[in-house]
Amino acid sequence: MEKKNRKTFFMFLLACLIGFFIVSVVEVLRSSFLVPIGTDVQTASAVSPGDSSRAPGSFADLAEKVKPSVVNIGTTKVVRGGTRSPFGGGAPFDRYFGDEFFDRFFGDAPRREFKQQSLGSGFIISSDGYIFTNNHVVEHADKILVKLSDGREYEAKIIGKDAKTDIALIKIKPNENLPVAEIGDSDKLRVGDWVLAIGNPFGLEQTVTAGIVSAKGRVIGAGPYDNFIQTDASINPGNSGGPLFNMEGKVIGINTAIVAQGQGIGFALPISMAKNILPDLKSKGKVSRGWMGVSVQDITEEMAKSLQLKDRRGAIVSEVFKGDPAERAGIRAGDIVTEISGKKIKDTHELLLSIASFHVGDKVSIKVIRDGREMIFQVTVVERKDQPEVAAAKGGAYEQFGLAVEDITPEIARYLGIPKKTGIIVVRVQSGSPADEMGIQPQDIILQVNKTKIASVKEYMSEVSKKSNKGSIMLLIKRGQATFFVALRK
Repeated sequence: MEKKNRKTFFMFLLACLIGFFIVSVVEVLRSSFLVPIGTDVQTASAVSPGDSSRAPGSFADLAEKVKPSVVNIGTTKVVRGGTRSPFGGGAPFDRYFGDEFFDRFFGDAPRREFKQQSLGSGFIISSDGYIFTNNHVVEHADKILVKLSDGREYEAKIIGKDAKTDIALIKIKPNENLPVAEIGDSDKLRVGDWVLAIGNPFGLEQTVTAGIVSAKGRVIGAGPYDNFIQTDASINPGNSGGPLFNMEGKVIGINTAIVAQGQGIGFALPISMAKNILPDLKSKGKVSRGWMGVSVQDITEEMAKSLQLKDRRGAIVSEVFKGDPAERAGIRAGDIVTEISGKKIKDTHELLLSIASFHVGDKVSIKVIRDGREMIFQVTVVERKDQPEVAAAKGGAYEQFGLAVEDITPEIARYLGIPKKTGIIVVRVQSGSPADEMGIQPQDIILQVNKTKIASVKEYMSEVSKKSNKGSIMLLIKRGQATFFVALRK
């Protein structure tokens, strides 16, 4: 009896184990092939205008929406004064014989004329035919032809242009209202945002490329107001002047430049810059920029140490122009500009962009640091007049810092065209000295030492000796029409 009960127990236990195994297998299979109730199944879908929160599956809807506002621009320029070879196509003759050969033997032959053609892009900003493009696309063109996305062609004329930002406004006269590109806010653009470029690269009309914003605020040496958006969306010759769209279908940039040696490195002007100068381009054909009458320079590491600054943020005023707004407001050479109308200034480039963005007559609040104290001045912006280019800042003189200096005699003053009581002159710079390393040159004029005006070598040596035990001095140098600070360290 006991043996029979034991057998029954083991049979029951075995049945339980088998049952448990079967249930486990069923659950595994069920979880593998079935989707639990309440689970959202997401499928790839085309990006819709305004949907910029995730990587797009397709740009088709967006491209279809914005392409009608993009135009191709063809320009023709008549070039006169080409080779006078009677044989035509004179390049091979030029290469081996040059103009002298033909001047001697074919001097009476008339100079040839030929038409130079180029291609670019643009986008419509008003239904009556105003179009944004690059200045270099239409500059010096004798004829501008605009081709719309539907194939219609119109001649255009230049309404306004600005070489400093490479932006131009042109106009066509359409028979009906045109599709318009919606203008966005480039200031809200973030690195990593998706963007779409449309243009006419190599004459391939309405080409669409996509990428992301790689960087902002790029300075590439194209002009004094460089502030480019960098993108890896493919941009090629012919894209110039075309729009860069965000995922909402709004223009946030004007495609302008590429790095020829690289791939995936293109640059676009922020649309905020174009919006800011549009009224001037439309009404005056040129841009009037703000000016407050100072010359500034970046703060070097040596200057920061000499002035006991916490960091190198800001721009130091090297010269205040007599009679201009900054002088009238009380700003002095040596002041460090840290804020303009509440916006912090990082360097001279930011200061230049900020001042240029103001309109004539605007009242601007300028925060500076002077002798360790913060001060605020109110400056009324006037129109900037184009100034002749001046020499780039460098520096110079012969003692413990490697400068040899002399008093400015009446003869030297007449030769240099300066007042006699204007500082002292550098006559030699010792090779390899701190002054030489900082670029100081003979004939540089030293106006100040550590913000103290000097008029003689005696005063100069007195000021240098006061600070020389600390191993650094800061000089205010005048070279030609430029005035700038130089910090020297032993």
